[in-house]
Amino acid sequence: MYKSDLVKQVSEATGVSNKDAEAVLNSAIDAIIKAVASGDKVVLTGFGTLERKTRKARKGRHPSTGAVIDIAAKNAISFAPGKIFKSSVEEG
Repeated sequence: MYKSDLVKQVSEATGVSNKDAEAVLNSAIDAIIKAVASGDKVVLTGFGTLERKTRKARKGRHPSTGAVIDIAAKNAISFAPGKIFKSSVEEG
């Protein structure tokens, strides 16, 4: 499913125009991105939890040469699916 498909479904379900549905979806996505980027945890009950986690610096190996390399610390996004989402996917 693409964003345009999601906009269409939201538009049909709510009875608003595609333009309004897209504006709301864009605003929601922007708010989630800003919250997670600033270190806040975003909990969407039934869907899941998004949060920023810091990965520690570590040693790794170059796949071609096998040489030891340093991998820098970095921020990553963590998503944990909610109970409703998880059970819906498992049931198929």
